[in-house]
Amino acid sequence: MIEQTHRRRATSRWALSTLSVSVCLLATACDSSNDGRVAEPAYTAAAEPYTTLPFYDDADFTPKWLPRSVVDAPAFHRIPPFRFTNQNGEEVTEKAYDGKIYVVDFFFTTCGGICPVMTRNLGKVQKEYFDDDDVRLLSHTVTPQIDRVPMLKSFAEQYGVKDGKWNLVTGARREIYDIARRFYFADEDLGEKDENDFLHTENFILVDKERRIRGVYNGTRVMDIKRLIEDIALLKKECE
Repeated sequence: MIEQTHRRRATSRWALSTLSVSVCLLATACDSSNDGRVAEPAYTAAAEPYTTLPFYDDADFTPKWLPRSVVDAPAFHRIPPFRFTNQNGEEVTEKAYDGKIYVVDFFFTTCGGICPVMTRNLGKVQKEYFDDDDVRLLSHTVTPQIDRVPMLKSFAEQYGVKDGKWNLVTGARREIYDIARRFYFADEDLGEKDENDFLHTENFILVDKERRIRGVYNGTRVMDIKRLIEDIALLKKECE
């Protein structure tokens, strides 16, 4: 029931975001006096392909094309340092992702709903960039009290997780939920939170080599996975 509710809310937010993006794109095309920022085009065959990815720095996930002076500033939104434990019992910190493009999600091993779909889809991303050391994956459990190292290891083996490429991490619940909500903006449509509630989101978050958010995707949708794979390639070109 919790997962169904979350999926309905997330789907509604996704639909609203798509509508908002389309409206913004039309407004930009009609206004020659805009300040140079444009909204991300809807991912349809009719949309003009974009050549650089936007930045995201708030919980509304509003795409923004910003000057380098803004996004390179120390105050611009970035994923902070972190310290978790992966499926092999190894410590994983932000240093493992320094200078890497990576995709983030949140899951739990006992989830029978969207998690298996999301994990298989993230596996498609792993397959596409299997031998590319510039691209990595990071999955956080939202039930760390259950998903200890042995559970994560079994889950990793079940889904063909490549060590060194894809970390499934556990840790202190408060720290996982804090980074999820304050920095990845996970589950923001569910209202006021307390430390005992449950976090679950189908979002995949694309993070660049400077730990800035560059894309948001529905991890259950085939077209979003296709777009994610293409956006990673686009981000790699940007970094060349």
